[in-house]
Amino acid sequence: MNFEETQSFNQLKKHCVFLSDTKIADLFAQDKERFSKFSRSFGDIIFDFSKNLIDEKTIELLIKTAEQLNLRDKISDMFDGVKINMTENRSVLHTALRSNEESIKVDGKNIMNDIQNTNEALFKFAESVRSGEFKGVNGDRILDVVNIGIGGSYLGPLMAVEALKPYKTPLINFHFVSNVDGTDITETIKKLSPETTLFIIASKTFTTDETMTNAETAKKWIVEKLGERAIGNHFCAVSSNIELANKFGIKKENIFGFGDYVGGRYSMWGPIGLPLLISIGTERFKEFLDGARKADEHFKNTPFENNIPVLMALISIWNVNFLNTTSSAILPYDNYLRYVPLYLQQLVMESNGKSVDRLGNHTKYKTCPVVFGEVGTNGQHSFYQLLHQGTEKILCDFILPVLSHNETGEHQLKLLANGIAQTEALMKGKSDEDVIRELKEKGLSNSEIIKLLPYKVFDGNRPSNTFLIREITPETFGMLIAFYEHKTFTEGVFWNINSFDQFGVELGKQLAKRVLKDLKNTDDTLLNNYDSSTASLIEIVKNIRK
Repeated sequence: MNFEETQSFNQLKKHCVFLSDTKIADLFAQDKERFSKFSRSFGDIIFDFSKNLIDEKTIELLIKTAEQLNLRDKISDMFDGVKINMTENRSVLHTALRSNEESIKVDGKNIMNDIQNTNEALFKFAESVRSGEFKGVNGDRILDVVNIGIGGSYLGPLMAVEALKPYKTPLINFHFVSNVDGTDITETIKKLSPETTLFIIASKTFTTDETMTNAETAKKWIVEKLGERAIGNHFCAVSSNIELANKFGIKKENIFGFGDYVGGRYSMWGPIGLPLLISIGTERFKEFLDGARKADEHFKNTPFENNIPVLMALISIWNVNFLNTTSSAILPYDNYLRYVPLYLQQLVMESNGKSVDRLGNHTKYKTCPVVFGEVGTNGQHSFYQLLHQGTEKILCDFILPVLSHNETGEHQLKLLANGIAQTEALMKGKSDEDVIRELKEKGLSNSEIIKLLPYKVFDGNRPSNTFLIREITPETFGMLIAFYEHKTFTEGVFWNINSFDQFGVELGKQLAKRVLKDLKNTDDTLLNNYDSSTASLIEIVKNIRK
């Protein structure tokens, strides 16, 4: 069942009409307690959703809808290992990677034994790299770690290593290669010394085309510089295909796998997080997992009216499906968090960017919004013009750490002032009266004011959420990302879609194999049938590359 089939759906539609002419600013003026009513705290994170076009009735009806959708049971199903990824017949248990439960079963097997054994080996390996015990083939300590992966095997570790850079070991530098474009791997390795470089090949199947193409290039570079025997000292793998990884030349003890109950974009809590583990060490990595585990317990056990991930999802559903917002902006005001928008773009859009429900029917309602973002204050000089005066209203998530790891003069106060002010500006806007008064104070004539007035007015009434975080630590960061994971799951329940497959990434890659054959074919004839555009593009490329 999707949310349109619930008893409360029509009530929500009527309520939306009731609120349609309401200004968020007026709701604040009418209720001095609005912030306390529409904000929640957990640990060192405050979630403020008061600057949305909502009232208490809105939240009441949305929670009623969640209850009618049996959200609580569906949350339990996920944590209990029920195969909710029905198109691939898989459990969804990335939460097990950070769990302290003694037993979580999949097909009757306790997967916690495998997870704990893998973690022991993973932690031991990471600490050996950090300490210098693990050495290159010539006895040199590792100074550079290159992660080769794509999708979740790239975005998760990249985001996390950068976000927690204040906790990074100073002895090792980290690099990330994902694109099959040869420039990516070439520009990375040209700065490195093979004697002191360790490559992590992150591919669950050890067959991902982009990853293995880059891995072969890295292998060729190592072999040319250090010889065939060096492979085992300069490569490790995160893969469940031990046979292929070992055939590549990687020692079996340096191959770390995980079960098919962990999806790629949810995988950085386990072996895929190896770059982060090497960067911040075992104890800090455990704090990262602990933050996510606390978020899991909060999501699993807290009543919906105080449940931050559920409330995040309810606000999103309200904006997308009732107020017709089409996009969502992720706006972190912390330079260490600059890859968070990119990571959440994949998490949300690959999970919920779907138009077929769990019964195989095409949805008649909107599902996933377009997700984009940029670190503040850079974004303010880029797309914030559209946020304030564009034709589309966009739901914005502001992420504001209060304490900086680099307190320098007034930098942090100015950064926070900008972030908080943007939430106020989006909500309040600027009226005709405010503009006229401002321009009169500048000495402009009436005719000049009339001319400029329409360009200076801001409609306001644009929604935003704010995450106020005391400080970005491994724990608070793990908690924040887990909140977004659970928000995404909850949205999928409302839209009645499977948030855990990703067939949409496959078609283009399948067709690329056909195109590649024709690009390699030295004959003038094409091996496959194409439309005139595709055929012409292939022929032009072949002619240029002759």
